[in-house]
Amino acid sequence: MGAIQKIFQPFTLFFRSNSIGGFILLICVAISISLANSSLGEAYHHFLTTSITIFPDQLNIHFIVNEILMSVFFLLVGLEIKRELMEGELASIKQASLPIFAAIGGMLIPALFYSLFNFGTANISGWGIPMATDIAFAVAIISLLGKKVPLSLKIFLTALAIVDDLGAIVVIAIFYTASIQWTYLFMALACTLILLFLNKKNGRHLFPYLIIGLFLWYFIYQSGIHATIAGVILALTVPTNIGNKISPLEKLEHRLAKPVAFLIMPLFALVNTAIVLNVEALSSLSSPIGIGIGFGLILGKVIGISLFTYIAIQLKWSAMPTHCNAKHIIGAGFLAGIGFTMSIFIALLSFSDLQSQTTAKLAILVASIISGIIGFAILRSTKDSVQTAEPTTVQL
Repeated sequence: MGAIQKIFQPFTLFFRSNSIGGFILLICVAISISLANSSLGEAYHHFLTTSITIFPDQLNIHFIVNEILMSVFFLLVGLEIKRELMEGELASIKQASLPIFAAIGGMLIPALFYSLFNFGTANISGWGIPMATDIAFAVAIISLLGKKVPLSLKIFLTALAIVDDLGAIVVIAIFYTASIQWTYLFMALACTLILLFLNKKNGRHLFPYLIIGLFLWYFIYQSGIHATIAGVILALTVPTNIGNKISPLEKLEHRLAKPVAFLIMPLFALVNTAIVLNVEALSSLSSPIGIGIGFGLILGKVIGISLFTYIAIQLKWSAMPTHCNAKHIIGAGFLAGIGFTMSIFIALLSFSDLQSQTTAKLAILVASIISGIIGFAILRSTKDSVQTAEPTTVQL
């Protein structure tokens, strides 16, 4: 393995799994919408909402996917964030500054757009929906362009989306927690301290972390904070190292990449995009929720990312990615307007009524499709990029 391949291997693994996962996600969205609008629609909805008794709790498919399996998704996201902070594109201020500034703009401006259309209404709780970028879909689309775009732009978009995910996690933890059960929260804190102690003592075996992580999930769930945050906390305590030696973090990340990309995220799409496309649903796109999400994802994202990138470069806080120009940044900004997974997840937390959730989901899907098409067209029309060879593809 050459030196260049060693440097880019984590990014290549991440990029490859997400690009393939994005295409699978798209297929699952099509299947889910088709089932919901077919003669099987009622049976499909009944299946998703049927409860089963496990111990004292009543669980249904929605709970299992959105609360339990998505905790594993957040665990993987947390591992990716920690790796990038320790040894990846976010490992130094110089490397991280531009995607961080771009991500901040890409979160603030969409939230502002949504708030302008929903200010003073009960719908204002959905301001976090257009802040998120779906890594899998964005990476899947930019991967279709091959060498049409520079490798540096792919890395920029991926790093931006990772910072975006971190911002969404913080937003969920702080702003989408209704009430807190302090006893359970202190028990969750105790689990976190144990995990930090294991890390400090250089515990390299994953098994103790995962066992304590299960207790952490349960206590956080009972505390009132969304249980998926447990996955992020666990990820940040898993030990890593800088260098060529495979760390426990990298082992766990590699083991989770396929299940998350090819099972958990497709299940999330199948469960949460069963939207019945009737006149009422389509007309709801013109509601404040629909317009706020649409403007936030389609325009807010690209404006925020482009504006904050321009400011950071003009103030010489950051440098333009190699072989990139303003057109590349604008195209990437539109791709960042694909908000699928995290946006839908925040929508489920924002609204308790089914009608608002359906409106938000449909608006996210439509806005994401429009943003993706525009971003692809802009980047497709750029001149063939001159770039250093990409690292050899690493098979997962």
